[in-house]
Amino acid sequence: MSPMRKPAALVASTAVFAAAAIATVMARQRLREARRWARAGAVLRDLQEPCAAPGESGSSVLLKMLVTYVDSLPSGGEKGLFYALDLGGTNFRVLRIQFGGKEQRIVKQESKGVSIPQHLMSRGSNELFDFIAAALAKFVASESEGFHLPEGMQRQLGFTFSFPVKQNSAASGTLIKWTKGFAIDEMVGKDVVAELNKAIKRQGIDMKVTALVNDTVGTLAAGRYVDNDTVTAVILGTGTNAAYIEHMNSIPKWCGPPPESGEMVINMEWGNFKSSHLPLTEFDVALDAESLNPGEQIYEKLISGMYMGEIVRRVLLKMSQDASLFADNVPPKLEIPHILRHGILGIIENTCGKTRKLVVDVCEVVATRSARLAAAGIHGILKKLGRDIASPDKQKTVIAVDGGVYKYYTFFAQCMESTLRDLLGEEVATSVVIKLTEDGSGTGAALLAASYSQRLQAVDD
Repeated sequence: MSPMRKPAALVASTAVFAAAAIATVMARQRLREARRWARAGAVLRDLQEPCAAPGESGSSVLLKMLVTYVDSLPSGGEKGLFYALDLGGTNFRVLRIQFGGKEQRIVKQESKGVSIPQHLMSRGSNELFDFIAAALAKFVASESEGFHLPEGMQRQLGFTFSFPVKQNSAASGTLIKWTKGFAIDEMVGKDVVAELNKAIKRQGIDMKVTALVNDTVGTLAAGRYVDNDTVTAVILGTGTNAAYIEHMNSIPKWCGPPPESGEMVINMEWGNFKSSHLPLTEFDVALDAESLNPGEQIYEKLISGMYMGEIVRRVLLKMSQDASLFADNVPPKLEIPHILRHGILGIIENTCGKTRKLVVDVCEVVATRSARLAAAGIHGILKKLGRDIASPDKQKTVIAVDGGVYKYYTFFAQCMESTLRDLLGEEVATSVVIKLTEDGSGTGAALLAASYSQRLQAVDD
């Protein structure tokens, strides 16, 4: 070989070896990548299978089916200025509404939302209710033109308290237990209306709670105010619950003479439903064990907005740890419990399209399960009321729904509605309408306060 060809051959050989080395490295990378996606896919399949199928047969927890003492719903003729306080979870709203009767309906309405500091959710009852009453006092002080309270009349408040309560009358009830992350033990067994009235008095407000309702009962009242065919209401937000109108002869726990209407609104407290038929995964079991109320509110932990994001976080964390889903480092935010209440964009903003697709798949698996379980619960109510079969007169059935999960998560809403259609069948489904009843729990509380006020006036007259 000539001297000129040796360097050329050397360069060629080096290039071949370099290319081979690069090819080997790339092959190893592709292999590692394939193994990584295989592990991530395995985690997803492990999630999908139990989410899509019912569990093994076994025991279940009966629903509380609480009597609400709401024996008549708004007629549309309510008049006057009424306030509402809607304590629904990690925040609350205060409202004032001027009702104008059947002709004018709602003349004017104002509201303000307030976030509850995390530390107040597990401290003393006085601290929580004083914080709420202070916000209410500030709101009352801002009362503007267009709101008219008759001279000498005390302001009346409808109180939506979205936690399990044993109701003793239309305006009193003792707390059974906290849910949605609250843990103020000293409040259990106490009258929540009495505690709020004392806090209001400490603020110097001339106001009294005249109606105590659950958020779902409030939504049912607001739904009936708009559409007389409304028979049930469902909350799908931070938490979840349902209420419906029951005939008195189907309420064995009722003692005493039946109300004139012959009906009563029942607060199901369906979030506490527990059955081995529910499709639980390892992620649900771990979440429940680490929650403030292990073994309780199982149905709610599978459906509600407070827990859906946390289940997704736990799945993604396992994928990140076992399959390096987000490259070699676990995103620090992913290790923070309940971080996904505030959205997922901060976790996936610097990831590739394939990773994002997998994250979306996880979200959809969790949301699909939640939506289908919600639809199954609604179907159960309609079956109880005999509204799951076709009627000769094609009677319309309206379901009032409120809550951020249904309102803002389109995928969830569409999946729930399509599942309910499948359960009912096309013929029945055409007469069943799901109506978004925005701010229903607050408006409903004010409506019931107005309704009770006018009934008392009629008795006095």
